[in-house]
Amino acid sequence: MPYPLAKLPPLDLVRGFVAVGRRMSITLAAQDLHVTQSAVSRQIRALEAHLGVPLLVRGFRSVTFTAEGAQLFRMADVWLSQLGDLTEQLRAPERRTPVTVTTTIGVASLWLLPRLGDFQAAHPDIDVRVAADNRLIDIDREAVDIAIRYSERNTVPDGALWLFGESVVPVAHPSLKARELDARELARHVLLEFDDPTRPWLQWPEWLSARGLGRVRAKGMLRFNQYDQIVHAALAGHGIALGRLALIAPMLADRRLEVVGSPKACATEHAYWLVRNARRSTPDADVVTHWLVEQAAATARDLPD
Repeated sequence: MPYPLAKLPPLDLVRGFVAVGRRMSITLAAQDLHVTQSAVSRQIRALEAHLGVPLLVRGFRSVTFTAEGAQLFRMADVWLSQLGDLTEQLRAPERRTPVTVTTTIGVASLWLLPRLGDFQAAHPDIDVRVAADNRLIDIDREAVDIAIRYSERNTVPDGALWLFGESVVPVAHPSLKARELDARELARHVLLEFDDPTRPWLQWPEWLSARGLGRVRAKGMLRFNQYDQIVHAALAGHGIALGRLALIAPMLADRRLEVVGSPKACATEHAYWLVRNARRSTPDADVVTHWLVEQAAATARDLPD
């Protein structure tokens, strides 16, 4: 038997609690809701009294969840996000709800965005929203339809679709005339480094050490905290980059970049996966998913040997 509606907490109290949880601040929540801090504090106390459990631990200018508060926030935040989406649709039925796709900044910039023009031409009735973020975001909480994850197989959720793998190879603009990478050649060139210690397989020290060049010093090194910046620097002729083949294959095909020397591409244990949000299964999301899978298959076919 369903829980009696009369016993559920008032929506206004839940909304105030979720606003605090999203910001972890009563002050900022009050600004979001356009009410006073004391009004938000009263809402939280009223909700705690209604439920009979504390939801927040209040410190000096800070709040944290209790175990019960964290449990309620996880459920209520998703529910209010879905309610907000529906409310927007009902208020403006002529507005189309976009299909939201999230992925890392590098994948969005180098792989997804260059292909979206073709999708829009083929499907003018479907809007796509790209949410580029290097965080592993919660697709329920952020109201995301599709995620393209970059990870190892054992870390992707059940039901994830494999899109394509990843191999790494040194690349540079043809104007550099970079030849086989050895001690002498390294001394002539600047290396473009991905400044992310959590991904050593995309960094020069690991690549060079694996080839017995760990003690060799390059002419210089430029560091970037976003991978697409590295590719743009390589296209500008600023140095040699470790190219992720799946992301730069078109640039190799039209010779904006070229492989340095004749190394064999180094496969990594990471790959690209498509994850659907089961709570946001729509015909438009199905179309975008099918298109992404087609694009991934074409990428895998076009990768150089």
